[in-house]
Amino acid sequence: MYQLKHKRILIIGSSGAGKSTLSKQLSKQWGLPLIHLDTLFWNEGWVPTPKPEFRGKIQEELKKDKWIIDGNFDSTLELRASYADLIVFLDFSRVLCSYRVLKRAWIYRGKTRPDMAVGCKEKMDMEFAKWVWRFPQDVRPHTLDILRNVKNTDICILRNPKEVEGFLMTAPSSKS
Repeated sequence: MYQLKHKRILIIGSSGAGKSTLSKQLSKQWGLPLIHLDTLFWNEGWVPTPKPEFRGKIQEELKKDKWIIDGNFDSTLELRASYADLIVFLDFSRVLCSYRVLKRAWIYRGKTRPDMAVGCKEKMDMEFAKWVWRFPQDVRPHTLDILRNVKNTDICILRNPKEVEGFLMTAPSSKS
């Protein structure tokens, strides 16, 4: 059986980049438990968890030996990065991410996505659409600064779906 090199993986990137899809695939392929940050942060009806409590929930998850964590939440990225042994940054175009977010809102309209907290029905508003569109200039630079300063962690930046496909095809399986 193949011994996995990475056991603590962060999947980050803009909304609509495919973090949840990739994390589910890697969780299955590598046999690692999956944590969606949205399920830790949001409560029914889109009620946010207070930041100190959210940070405590994240710290509990980070103490575990194995995990894949997907999500943004810039305020905790540095903390999460310090525990990870692999960070995958889906650095996709704003056009693709915006299209995917709109598509997702249509597909899940009135329903809760599997990677979302219970009782948080899919919604789309202008504030969120602007956040996705502005991700490259508002969030990406800070994310790259954090990645530059991370020590003893492998970093993989994937810029499009083809690169994700290649990553998955070359990533070993824990079942090999």
